[in-house]
Amino acid sequence: MPFAILFPGQGAQFQGMGADVFGRYPGLTEFACDLLGYDLVALCRDNPGDLLSRTDRTQPALYTVNALHTFERERREERRADCYLGHSLGEYNALLAAGAFDFETGLRLVKRRGELMAAASGGGMTAVMDAPEVLLLEIFEEDGIEGVDLAGFNTDSQIVIAAPDEVLRDAHAALGRRGIRFAPLRVSAPFHSRYMASARAEFEEFLRGFTFTEPHTTVIANVTGRPYERGAIAATLCEQIVAPVRWADSVRRLLDLESPLECEEVGGKSLLRMVDKIRVSTAAASPLR
Repeated sequence: MPFAILFPGQGAQFQGMGADVFGRYPGLTEFACDLLGYDLVALCRDNPGDLLSRTDRTQPALYTVNALHTFERERREERRADCYLGHSLGEYNALLAAGAFDFETGLRLVKRRGELMAAASGGGMTAVMDAPEVLLLEIFEEDGIEGVDLAGFNTDSQIVIAAPDEVLRDAHAALGRRGIRFAPLRVSAPFHSRYMASARAEFEEFLRGFTFTEPHTTVIANVTGRPYERGAIAATLCEQIVAPVRWADSVRRLLDLESPLECEEVGGKSLLRMVDKIRVSTAAASPLR
C-alpha cells in the first residue's frame, strides 16, 4: 500500500505550535532563532500582537515546526514514505524530507519567500465552495469582472480565487447574488496569482545562490500535480509563487495507483480531510473502479 506524508502550509499555524518538539531539538531551534533574528519559540508560544499570522513570520515558523516533526518521525524510525506532498509552503518541507536540501537551506528559502510575499499588498484570497471552475469563469464573464485568478484547487468542491481588493469585492457580490458560499482567507495579498510576478522575479534571482539535490523520494509539485522533473526544483519553486496550487490533481495522481493510498499529515488533519473529499469525489466519478 503506497504511503504518503503530507505537509500543511500557511493557514495551519496556531499559537502553541512546536511546543512538543522545540525542547527535543535545542540546537536546531537555537540555530533557527539566530538565522531569523528573533525568538521563534516565544513567537509560537505567545504570538504577541498576532505576529504569527504575518506572512514573513508564518512561513519560517511553520517550516521549522514541520521540519522538527519530520526529524522526530525519523528519530523514532517510523514508517518511511513512498511519496511526499506539501500544500504551498508545505512543499518546502516535502523537498526537505526527500533530501533536496538541508534544514538551513530550506529555512533561508522560506525566510526570503515569506518576506517577498509579505511585501505584496492590495489584494486577497477567497475560498469558494461547490462552484466548479467552468461555472466560476462563466459568472465572472457574465458580470464583467476581470482580474480574478484561480489560485488553488483544494478539492473538487473548493476553489480558491485571488485578486486585488476591489476586484475581489465585485467577485464576492457576484457569488452572493447567486447564493454561492465563499469564505475570505486571512492573507495579506493575492498569493499564487499573476499579482505575485514581482515576488517571483526577485525569488528567482535569490535562488541563483543555491544548488539542489535530486529528491531521493517522489515529491508531487503543486504547480503540475505531478512528480518533480529532474533538474526543475528552482524553476518549479519560482513558478509556485504565481501558479495555482493544484492539490486535488496532486492527490488524484496518487489515487490513480493500483493499490489503496494511505496518508499521514504532519501536525494536523486539514489536508487529510481534503484527501478524504477528493477520494470520495473521485470514486463517485468512477463508480466501476
